[in-house]
Amino acid sequence: MHIAMGGKMVPFAGFNMPVQFEGINAEHKLVRTSVGVFDVSHMGEFRVSGKGAFELVQYLTSNDVAALYDGKVQYSCFPNNDGGIVDDLLVYRFADDDYLLVVNASNIEKDWKWVNENNKFGANTKNISDEIAQLAVQGPKALEAMQKLTDTPITDMEYYTFKELTFAGVDNILLSTTGYTGSGGCEIYMKNEDAEKIYKAVLEAGKEFGIKPIGLGARDTLRLESGFCLYGNDIDDTTSPIEAGLGWITKFVDGNDFINRAYHQNLKENGVERRLRGFELIDRGIPRHDYEICDAEGNVIGKVTSGTMSPMLGKGIGMGYVKKGFTKFDTEIYIKVRNKLLKAKVVRIPFYKG
Repeated sequence: MHIAMGGKMVPFAGFNMPVQFEGINAEHKLVRTSVGVFDVSHMGEFRVSGKGAFELVQYLTSNDVAALYDGKVQYSCFPNNDGGIVDDLLVYRFADDDYLLVVNASNIEKDWKWVNENNKFGANTKNISDEIAQLAVQGPKALEAMQKLTDTPITDMEYYTFKELTFAGVDNILLSTTGYTGSGGCEIYMKNEDAEKIYKAVLEAGKEFGIKPIGLGARDTLRLESGFCLYGNDIDDTTSPIEAGLGWITKFVDGNDFINRAYHQNLKENGVERRLRGFELIDRGIPRHDYEICDAEGNVIGKVTSGTMSPMLGKGIGMGYVKKGFTKFDTEIYIKVRNKLLKAKVVRIPFYKG
């Protein structure tokens, strides 16, 4: 279907995926203003259930699983033993002994091994990544368009909640008000065999709003404009969630004794040497992954982890780790682009508030 719709295909995490259809800027703007659909079936899904399920998920993840209720979703990460992050993920609670963990495609094997290595609680774990397809329908018109395909009310769903419903005539579909764009919408999980039927129904239901398929390229520019971290770029095995500005998903509450908690708590209480910050270019240019961040004298003070030309703002934006002393908002920093220092300033994220 992607190829038939003009998708330019690239290999990604072991899958053949569309990087773009019409073009990144047009696709990006469509999601910001109306609705687009991403095929994100490459994502990984693990089910954790039975006795010990709560204890395992609470131990594995930095966020407080005790704060969840049935039908609620939580953004979180798996801390490793070395002060970094194994992956970032979503946690869905079906019951106090039944959870779905949604992980990044490139980390499925690593994460699956990590979950099972740390399962000292006797929980049942099942890797259902290869059985599940997923569509992300994103944009301000997404829920209105998708409401046509189900009798269950979805337009009034709160952010980061989910329902199991009949959708496009298919039973037991999981629909959550989650996404990686910052423009609202939903993510829909289904069995592989129902994916083509549902994809076609989604494209049909969104027709009046001008829905189009969206590629990986716009997925990246949308998430960056919204200040969302990408694993492997902005967070990895060496970055603490505290350094990455993910303190809000790292809960040091009683009963949340997650892996390596003391290390991250120490960073929170005593401060970090570097911090992930958003920046906007003042000079014209496009920051890219791994470009050096410098002070006015050209001394290296950090590194760009993600960068692009913002389709909505029309200027270069990026994120990167900068040394303490340069992390205050409005601090002037410089991005080294082909031996030239381009002026930039530290700003709050999200860059774009739609």
